Formats: sequence, structure tokens, C-alpha cells
Amino acid sequence: MALIEFSDKGLCCPQGQFYIDPWKPVEKALITHAHSDHARWGSQSYLCHQYTKPLLQLRLGDNPYQTVEWGETVFMNGVKVSFHPAGHVIGSSQIRLEYNGEVWVVSGDYKVANDGLSGQFEVVPCNTFITESTFGLPIYKWKSPGQINKDIQSWVLKNKELDKTSVVIAYSLGKAQRVIQAIAEVTDKIYVHGAVYNVHQTLINAGWKLPEVHRITPETTKEELTASVVVAPPSADGSSWMKRFPNHVTGVCSGWMQVRGNARRRNVDAGFAMSDHADWPGLLQAVKATGAEKVFVTHGFQATFSRYLNELGIEAGEVKTEYGNDEEVSPLAVTDEDSIETDESVSDNPEAKTFETNE
Repeated sequence: MALIEFSDKGLCCPQGQFYIDPWKPVEKALITHAHSDHARWGSQSYLCHQYTKPLLQLRLGDNPYQTVEWGETVFMNGVKVSFHPAGHVIGSSQIRLEYNGEVWVVSGDYKVANDGLSGQFEVVPCNTFITESTFGLPIYKWKSPGQINKDIQSWVLKNKELDKTSVVIAYSLGKAQRVIQAIAEVTDKIYVHGAVYNVHQTLINAGWKLPEVHRITPETTKEELTASVVVAPPSADGSSWMKRFPNHVTGVCSGWMQVRGNARRRNVDAGFAMSDHADWPGLLQAVKATGAEKVFVTHGFQATFSRYLNELGIEAGEVKTEYGNDEEVSPLAVTDEDSIETDESVSDNPEAKTFETNE
């Protein structure tokens, strides 16, 4: 029995009468995490992990939200539903469905390495596993989170010695928190773009203990920013917002930086292969560990990854979805300076604020 059908609105569970990460408004939406390609405005009700709720409120505004703990069981029209750690970003979950002895797991986005903030990916045994493959090529193999942190810290310290401002481009939910955690060990001069600040304060208000940061405003002086570290989202890179930083160098945190030459092509000074997604070994490790007899690949290098799984004897197929833009590092052409300064939302909900202008 197919517990999930792939519809024009998203991943639908007909028996449970709900959708998982729908890209169109539905009656009941179960949300794996708060990135905009998985959490969209307009549904009548939302079910998510408790850590995700404040982030959804920031991004989507007030809605009927219901939360669960990891491992807590909810029955929806006879379907047993539970949320389990995905290790992608804070609050990210895999969703397990069980009905008549059949178990499916929708993993959303995930990584198997523990970054110290996002939780440890939990292997959830199942008959059918729905996986991403954002970095589903053998070339993608990450350093440990600890080693990546050391690389960023060394770069920041070198720039500080030269009296240069280090501007780190990192997605405002996920990588930004990891970067701030790392650089707080070597400096207390941490300044952030408003989009990063909004997420930072939302998490602090929700009880997370994160390092102190300073929001950049029109009143922030060049003297304050000299030899500091600035964390900004991809939308700020290449915009007029960047012109305020004296003698600065730019580093990009993204899995795409694994490919030699990408930093040069982006015209940045440094590239750090930091990703909130599983690398090739991580994807294979996760799929094999579930024991799934069938795998659906939703986004990324679907053809390559599904073909390889089939060669391993694991039945796999590609599925077209609207997921996969949360690792985007190419900024949109931003012409309205105010949209960057105030971080006004460009989401479907005119009353909400978004993490960054190009999510």
C-alpha cells in the first residue's frame, strides 16, 4: 500500500488525509523544517516539531500550529505519525508513517554529521524511504563540522591580524547559527545582517543559548566594523548593502564550495564547504541504515543517486517536487536597498517576515 502519493500539491497521505511539506495550500500540513521550500504559507493547519514552531511563526506569521516532541505518536485517521531528528537545521525532522504494518519515512532534508546545534540524525527503519540528494555525487564529501569550524576560525583570525573585516555569507537558518557558534570562540565582534538577526533573536527568545551578536543598522560605524566579523545571507552578496564595509574580505559557506574554482567564479576570497545536507557517503549511509526496500529521490542529483541505489540492489526512483532551493547561493538582483535593510518579507504572506530576501 502506498502511504504517500506524489500530487500537484505535494506529498499526500490519502489514508491520513494530510500532506507533508506541501507547496500549495492544503487543509492539514505536516512540516519537516522551516526552510521556505518545505514550509509555505496558506494551509489551514500545521503540525511540526516544537523547535520549528517559532521559526514558522517568524516566516509565515500567525497560523494554527500544533507541535510534537521527537518520538511522540499522533494518530491521524488511523495512520500512526511521529517526528524524528533529521540533523538538517534546528527543529528539522523526519516524519514516520505507519499503517497496517507498512512504514514509510519522509526525511525532508537531512545530514548525518552532528553539528552540535541541529540534533543527531536518527535512523528510522522503514519499508519505503523518501530522500533528498542535493549533494548526491561522489565528489561531495564533507570535512567534519569541527574541522570546518577551525578553517573558518583560522581565516577570521588571519583577517583580523590584517585589520580586515571578515564577511561570511551563510544561510540565515542553519549555517548562520553554526558560523556564529564557531567564530564566537575567537572574537566577540560579531555583526549580522537583519535577516540573520531575526532568526537569531527568535531562537534566543525560544530558549536557545546562542552567542551575542550586533545587528547592523544605518548607525553602525565603520570603526565598529573594522576587523570584525559580519554574517550575512546570500541575498546580501553583491548588493549595495556590502559597500559599507571597510577593507573587507568575503567568504562563502556552502556545499557548492567543495568544487574547486567555485569561489573564484563567485569572485569571493574564500569558500568553505559547509552544508546542512548530507554528502554522498552520508546519503548512502542513511539509506542503507533504514533497511528500506524502496527509495524515492525527491530533489538534487536524482538520476545519479537513484541509478546508483538500483545498482546496489535497492529499488529506487526519481520524483519531481518543488524542493531544493535552500542551498542557493547566487543572489537575486536586489535593487531596493530598503528591502535588505528592513528584511521585509517577499513570501506569500504579506504580514510575515522572511529569513532573507532570496529564500
